[in-house]
Amino acid sequence: MKVLLLYPQYPDTFWSFRHALPFIGKKASLPPMGLLTVAAMLPQQWELKLVDLNISSLKEEDILWADYVFISAMTVQKASVKKLIARCHQLGRKVVAGGPLFTAESDEFSEVDHLVLNEAEITLQQFIQDVELGQPKPVYRSAEWADITATPVPLWDLIDIKNYASMCVQYSRGCPFDCEFCDITVLYGRKPRTKSVENVLAELDALYQRGWRSTVFFVDDNFIGNKKRLKRELLPAIIDWMKKRRHPFGFLTQASINLAEDDELMQLMVKAGFDTVFVGIETPEEESLIECGKLHNTRSSLIGNVQKLHSVGLQVQAGFIVGFDSDKTDTFSRMSRFINESGIVASMVGLLNAPRDTKLYKRLLKENRIIKQITGDNTDYSINFLPKMDYKILIEGYKNIIRDIYGPEAYYNRVRTFLRNYRMANKFNGLFSKAYIRGFFMSFYKLGVKRGVRRYFWKLMVWTLIRKPRMIPQAVTMAIYGAHFMRHFETALEHYPNNPRS
Repeated sequence: MKVLLLYPQYPDTFWSFRHALPFIGKKASLPPMGLLTVAAMLPQQWELKLVDLNISSLKEEDILWADYVFISAMTVQKASVKKLIARCHQLGRKVVAGGPLFTAESDEFSEVDHLVLNEAEITLQQFIQDVELGQPKPVYRSAEWADITATPVPLWDLIDIKNYASMCVQYSRGCPFDCEFCDITVLYGRKPRTKSVENVLAELDALYQRGWRSTVFFVDDNFIGNKKRLKRELLPAIIDWMKKRRHPFGFLTQASINLAEDDELMQLMVKAGFDTVFVGIETPEEESLIECGKLHNTRSSLIGNVQKLHSVGLQVQAGFIVGFDSDKTDTFSRMSRFINESGIVASMVGLLNAPRDTKLYKRLLKENRIIKQITGDNTDYSINFLPKMDYKILIEGYKNIIRDIYGPEAYYNRVRTFLRNYRMANKFNGLFSKAYIRGFFMSFYKLGVKRGVRRYFWKLMVWTLIRKPRMIPQAVTMAIYGAHFMRHFETALEHYPNNPRS
């Protein structure tokens, strides 16, 4: 059996870093970890080929070579997915599809030959058995949760890791919280399931043996969902593993803000090599947090928690949302002020959307407010329901936030706020890699002469050299991030819809 694995193209999104990647000579931010894990589950005698459309183009002979074409995708890749399916069918090849997009919106993909939904550890094996019997079914589903200790190490040999800015590993699936707008619990459940220490170290070993010496992203939706196991088992093991190998990786992950309430956990994460954590802050408006069920964000000072994480060596990246029913017209100015004062450099602010089957989606459906499906890109000015606030006021308020936080002066001031509060504690040895050195010189070449930002860029460099000389790499990285964020929002603004139904 010959299988072509296709990873669809990402549009320009906040997290694509499309406008930052050329600085470091990379083609994509992250590899298709899910598809590579699926590849490792297929029979060893099958021939495999992977094409990541974010790295290279798809050739007709690649499709004709295959007996089956496997596609995995997230919602934001839908436009590329539709084109790929049509192209494969034009050439007479059957498509097997799975992943978050198809699991959530399977009714929109009747043209797919075989939908392998939910978790592949269960449904993919059923499909393989039926293929070998010559009787594959159109749809495979499962209401069970997989035992992820049996999940294999991704088949990294199928890609050139040098094309990517970061590699990935996974420790857990699921989240103990139940936020109204979030589909993680729909896809993976509320009880966090974890891999064993041996599983995780095997994944780190696989990357280390392939020569990777840079950032590794723990892709867990809430890395601290099971704090006890983290503190007792995984983090001590990673600390030991990293020490023996002279700290080859720097780690980042996603976690809930209650991480700041656990001093021991923060210290262990920093000691293990974590230096960045994405947090869903959503909004400084307590009424809106209560509305969406994010009660753990109301227990203590959000800005105090951010500053605490910065002070121990964990840079906070964060997600923010406007468009809650409880939001007021002054919500926008308060959010801008919160972001700038907190020093959260990478602040993704988007409009509220309701993913399929979430509690929010079901509520809005009953209220006859759902108007379309989500795009998967929260920063493209799209919203898939009728908001209570007047749409024009909501959009104008959202634009004001973007102007307030991603104007050059505000952005570079926020970088300085971050650097003042951040305590660099990571021992990662990759700061002198080719990518880092290239990024350093490219930033001086591109940003040091670019009209509109050069004055702020040089002011930041001089300030950092005098006040925080050890943090020059962080300052340069933030400046490169800024080049992407500013360009991304400029592009999104050019295409924003004039009404919520478009």
